[in-house]
Amino acid sequence: MTLNARLDHRNPLVFDTHELGRRPGALQRLSRTVDAPKDFGVQGIIGVPEGAPVELELRLESVMDGVLVTGTGRARARGECVRCLEPLELELEADFQELFSYHDADDRGRVIAEPGDDAEDDEDRLFLEDGLLDLEPVLRDAVVLALPMQPVCQEDCPGLCSECGARLADDPDHHHDAVDIRWAALQGLADTMTDGEKDEMSGAEPGVDEKQEK
Repeated sequence: MTLNARLDHRNPLVFDTHELGRRPGALQRLSRTVDAPKDFGVQGIIGVPEGAPVELELRLESVMDGVLVTGTGRARARGECVRCLEPLELELEADFQELFSYHDADDRGRVIAEPGDDAEDDEDRLFLEDGLLDLEPVLRDAVVLALPMQPVCQEDCPGLCSECGARLADDPDHHHDAVDIRWAALQGLADTMTDGEKDEMSGAEPGVDEKQEK
């Protein structure tokens, strides 16, 4: 199995588990506030703005196969209402749990095992790298799952007028008079006709009104 590039311990979403140790049952609780990375949400719909604070509460537990991470991420998401397109904000709370597995390694942390029959399964697993774990992919998935796919500014948002695009919540009595499209077409034709053409269609003699007036 090909290893990922070496993790940077300076990355705020990379955590060092050396202090935790490998004794099963050992626990470590951590609190950390980090800046949201880029594209942290459902693109074009709603998400946590890049650089916005994300509060993390984590529980790291050493188990036989690796380190089990259980935690919660809290942040403020921004987007727009899918009905009226107005901007909105909501408080986000994303829970997650993930096992970061140990590589089969010698006492210096060097990988000595080759991929076996379960190599395909390994592609879906997350591993510790030199005692470090990268929480970003886990947190990113949890945030996406916690966000609404159809965010609305309020549950009963009436949306926009289908004819003129007006925001209906601002004008509950907003409406348009129904017009039969067939009569509308005839009215449009009549507006373009001369008086003589109108008389011919109605069957009246041209200038009858003028003669009667005389």
